[in-house]
Amino acid sequence: MEKKNRTGTFRETAARNIRSIRIWWKLCPGTILSLLFTSVFTALSPYVTIWLSARIIDELAGPRRPETLFTLVLAELLSAAVLALISGMLKRWKNVEFDFSNWAEEKIYMDKMLDTDFADMDSQHTFDLLSRVHQNQNWTGWGLNKSLILLEQLLTALLRILGGVGLSASLFLLPVSQASRIAWLDHPLCVAAIFALLLLTALLSPMCANRSNSYWNRSAPDSLLLNRIFAFYARLCADRKRAADLRIYEQQENVGNRYLTDSDFFSPKASLPRWAKGPMGLWMALSQGISAMLTGMIYLYVCLKAWAGAFGVGAVTQYIGAITSLFLGISSLLETLGTMRANSSFLETTFEFLDIPNRMYQGSLTTEKRSDRQYEIEFRDVSFRYPGSEVYALRHVNLSFSVGSRLAVVGMNGSGKTTFIKLLCRLYDPEEGEILLNGIDIRKYRYDDYIRLFSVVFQDFRLMALPLGENVSGSAVYDPAKVMECLRKSGFEERLSIMPEGLDTYLYKDLDQDGVDISGGEAQKIAIARALYKDAPFIILDEPTASLDPIAEAEIYARFNDISGDRTAVYISHRLSSCRFCDEIVVFHEGSIIQKGSHEALLSDKSGKYHELWNAQAQYYTKQGHTDKNGCAQGTSL
Repeated sequence: MEKKNRTGTFRETAARNIRSIRIWWKLCPGTILSLLFTSVFTALSPYVTIWLSARIIDELAGPRRPETLFTLVLAELLSAAVLALISGMLKRWKNVEFDFSNWAEEKIYMDKMLDTDFADMDSQHTFDLLSRVHQNQNWTGWGLNKSLILLEQLLTALLRILGGVGLSASLFLLPVSQASRIAWLDHPLCVAAIFALLLLTALLSPMCANRSNSYWNRSAPDSLLLNRIFAFYARLCADRKRAADLRIYEQQENVGNRYLTDSDFFSPKASLPRWAKGPMGLWMALSQGISAMLTGMIYLYVCLKAWAGAFGVGAVTQYIGAITSLFLGISSLLETLGTMRANSSFLETTFEFLDIPNRMYQGSLTTEKRSDRQYEIEFRDVSFRYPGSEVYALRHVNLSFSVGSRLAVVGMNGSGKTTFIKLLCRLYDPEEGEILLNGIDIRKYRYDDYIRLFSVVFQDFRLMALPLGENVSGSAVYDPAKVMECLRKSGFEERLSIMPEGLDTYLYKDLDQDGVDISGGEAQKIAIARALYKDAPFIILDEPTASLDPIAEAEIYARFNDISGDRTAVYISHRLSSCRFCDEIVVFHEGSIIQKGSHEALLSDKSGKYHELWNAQAQYYTKQGHTDKNGCAQGTSL
């Protein structure tokens, strides 16, 4: 269930918004500067027109001097042209900076995910937080980017207030004619009462608007959940990977019905539409009505003072414009502060994600850069549970292996094989026990230094929608000859020969319409080539031939020694045929190592788990072939 949004205190609101602006200032100061200049111009430029218009009207109502009128009108036209030009330039500048800020905001989240400990990055809670951040942003623009918009509104409102005070202060000071029947307008109590009434009206409007906006916070949990449903179903039918299943199993109607049912939030009967037609809409309508009343009261007061002889008709234009801007500025200021408070709860989610701590100790020792690759790894009584789980994924694991050896890790699904690799690569730290590299706890080594020792092909690896050469090298600058050699060793040479642009051919069509789609087996060969290109002392293959056909698999194994070279190779495999190429086989079961030894030794133990697994696979092949003295089916991939 989504976390209920809570409107923070004013102190929390101020702290979160200040932190947000600091982030933006550090990341893209040009955006803040463009907002500052645009706010100053937007707030103060109307007063130029107001003042000049008042002078023109005064001149028309008074002396009507042609020279003066010509000068004022020319000044009005020139100022309007200059203001329009500056306005366009500032708007263009701000739009460019805002476009950049949209990209920069996404980079904030990307950088955080890349910097986060793998254990936290692998956590569902982290992905839920990031999902909420994106959905808040996509739903109504709440979050970091909203704080930029609110900063502009806040600055504009403050400057409108200052400008309005400067041009309207004399309205309350200029006396009316004492012979007028409304001379009481000059009484201090009357002036105070009128000012208080205008101020109260200006306060009520944003209060109603903020009450209306509070319903967005109340609807946030439902809207986030339903946005997920909306995004999933909306993209489902356009997903090429799901298209075949949708048609074969005739799921189109079912998907459509579920979309309509699950998306009930967007129907007129849902909570947000009902609020919009009810209290939410009424509060906003009341806000707009009060704002209109404020404008009417300003007109009435200014016209009464002009009628009573306090000032001429030209000043009416100045005072109406100035005092309207003043009180609407006050109203806008309070509404903006209320929106900032509403946005504060969304910023809380953003900062909860950005504040995920890096708990993993990064170490300080550098690993030895040994030319002979003499490294030894030892698991010493290692136990591990995934965060939030009560079940041990590994329990009291003891194992050592050294450079140049070929280690096979086998076992049933869920036996702990992949967890063993994650601990070896220090994606997680063990809960109990320790892992040693050349006798030193791997946690003492610099993290970035340690992971350079490993080239890994994970079972769920991913390639990038980038050129083939960059996929293998992991860099835009690479050694083409080395890339070609690695692709040859992994068995991709024949497919490479028909690539339209060779190593510059894009994989997939995400970024290039001429990109090529590759099969799962071809992708696996590229992933193996990528591991070879890194040229690390340890090469780890998690189900390295799972997507390959038997012939391609046989080719990989035939080149096994050539591929691994002087590296230490660790294989995780369900196909026990790979074990025959390895120096030692480790059998995992329910998180523990229950057998160790060579293929022949383990196969001879007829009561062992390895013998059981071998025979479970062998029975599917022996009908078509025959087994050798070790029980291997000849002419098959077993």
